[in-house]
Amino acid sequence: MVIKKYLVKNMNEALTRIRYELGKDAIIISQRKIRESGIKGYFKPKLIEVTAALENNKIDKKNKFAREKEDDMDFRNSLDSIKKIISEKDKKIIKEEVKEDKNNLNNNENIKNEVKEIKELLNKVIKNTNKEEEKDLISEYLRDMDIDEKLLIDLLTKNYDNIDEFKKDFMNLLEKEIDISTNNLRGKVVLVGPTGVGKTTTIAKLAGRLALIEKKKVGLITIDTYRIGAVEQLKTYAEIMNIPFKVVITLKEMEGAVKELEACDVILVDTTGRSSKNTMQISELRAFIQKVNADHIMLVMSGTTKNRDIQTILEGYNELAYEELIITKLDETSTYGCVYNIVKRSNKPIAYITTGQDVPDDIKVPSKNEIEKLILGEETIC
Repeated sequence: MVIKKYLVKNMNEALTRIRYELGKDAIIISQRKIRESGIKGYFKPKLIEVTAALENNKIDKKNKFAREKEDDMDFRNSLDSIKKIISEKDKKIIKEEVKEDKNNLNNNENIKNEVKEIKELLNKVIKNTNKEEEKDLISEYLRDMDIDEKLLIDLLTKNYDNIDEFKKDFMNLLEKEIDISTNNLRGKVVLVGPTGVGKTTTIAKLAGRLALIEKKKVGLITIDTYRIGAVEQLKTYAEIMNIPFKVVITLKEMEGAVKELEACDVILVDTTGRSSKNTMQISELRAFIQKVNADHIMLVMSGTTKNRDIQTILEGYNELAYEELIITKLDETSTYGCVYNIVKRSNKPIAYITTGQDVPDDIKVPSKNEIEKLILGEETIC
């Protein structure tokens, strides 16, 4: 903030000089009558000493954001200085003017009004500054939670006095947008998703939950013959849980495997991880799913997926017409904004989340409240 003093004969002269040198956005901080120095000053009319100020951001708006952090402390110090000047001078100015010219009551009233205007302007500046700081805090909070700000444009256009107000609105939004699947798994269930999200382990957990806890008759099919050890891993789980297991390579074999397991309450199909960008691979996967004639198709997504990759994955797998989500590896991250990003962009309900490596314990159907608290950072996966 620029602060300048002017020695003038009258307020018109002061206003003219202030507008010329500082511009129309300048504000008058104080004014007082003084005598010119020297003996001659006693024989001349008193002069007026006017103090005016101009905010730095009015001088150069283009550099506002570049200087914002460096000038923040100076700006606050200037505000504090102005407050101090006003608190010390406002009553003193009025008293001095009353003593010097008791008949000039209108002038005293003008001074009071000017001081009032200055205070109101300062309060407005401080309030606007606080709102900008709150916006910065909200943006920092969203970055810390790994939440894509582009998905919250409607909320971010509002002005919040504090971050708690924002969190309250965000919680209300989550209540509307988060959906948990209540489907009772029956028939043929296919799990699809990109490589590295833990589909094979997830399907083993799901098989264990359905067979050991829900007491359903479960069969397993895998077409993931590309990845070394994937077949053996799932075969081992099937043997431990005493679940029938089939390995499929061709579309004809898929038809036969489904027919052999038709007595099962649930047939779980593990698929090969495919790149969502590879349309040929996705088309091959779709052919297998059509041959299965699936009752449920679930997209498996990792809670550690980067925000910039989420949209690409979802768009690539849209071709497979998945209906529900399984969010995995929540134990491998400390922030869960990714869950919101996935749910918001896919507009699909969450069927299950996985929270560790133990089979079948670390898979569950979450509550809506649990997901909301994870996204807001109020709870963590221990």
